[in-house]
Amino acid sequence: MAAGRTVDRRPAIDAALARRLVDTQFPQWAHLPLKLLDPAGSDHVIYRLGEDLSVRLPRHAGAIRQPMKESEWLPRLAPHLPLAIPVAVAVGEPDFGYPWPWAVSRWLDGEVATVEALADSSRAAIQLAEFLIALQAFVPGDFSVEDAGEDLTGRPLADRDRATRAAIAEADGAFDAAAMTDLWDATLSAPGWDRPPVWFHGDFHTGNLLTVGGRLSAVIDFGGLGIGDPACDLTIAFTLMSARSRTAFRAVLGVDDATWTRGRGWALATGLNAYASYAAVNPRVAAQTTRQITEALIG
Repeated sequence: MAAGRTVDRRPAIDAALARRLVDTQFPQWAHLPLKLLDPAGSDHVIYRLGEDLSVRLPRHAGAIRQPMKESEWLPRLAPHLPLAIPVAVAVGEPDFGYPWPWAVSRWLDGEVATVEALADSSRAAIQLAEFLIALQAFVPGDFSVEDAGEDLTGRPLADRDRATRAAIAEADGAFDAAAMTDLWDATLSAPGWDRPPVWFHGDFHTGNLLTVGGRLSAVIDFGGLGIGDPACDLTIAFTLMSARSRTAFRAVLGVDDATWTRGRGWALATGLNAYASYAAVNPRVAAQTTRQITEALIG
């Protein structure tokens, strides 16, 4: 192997593989057509299966716990949430060289939410705040949040310190490095979450919201679902909202200054990570992450 060359350990995923997995493990759906969803997310390859189902195959090892987690928790969460979520109906096993569990979920119609349509919508901002309030209030009768396992425990924001500071230095010129450093320092020095741990979505951004008829209809991709500090979910305020709609969102959610600062830090860190990884090769990601970072700096 040539020096410096890395090995791509992601499995090859195509329609033939998806078809074989479905047909052998769930023959009741073998007659349903498969159609690739493009573009899909960075964590999964997604196929629509017939009219009512979707097949989600993790692309990389970091996503392999998601099918089991979503199949356990989404059916329990769904009745308590004011927007639809993609309830898993089956979990498939590794086979035909594909190494990980995969999932079949209910298909949700809708278009991905856009800044152009919803940035200034106080109605949408309030809907999202109400969704987070309901999610944070979820209390399973047979489960204590103190017993949450590793798959439900989010990483502390401080774990991103080295990578975020490196990304700030790399993005200097595209953004104001001094302003980013000031925000990041304020984030790490802000008081932590001092209330009982609550549920969070974990990847709450524009790409994981669906709309029907221009109105919010569903929240998808719960791979980051966990219990702890909900500040990570404030990222939506900076990926989707304008300053005006953010004000409505924050007021309904009742966010204190420390949590809001940590939320800005999450938006900055995740935005910089995506910008560094994808912006040079993907104009859509470049535009989205530029807005996210800029709005986080505005506050």
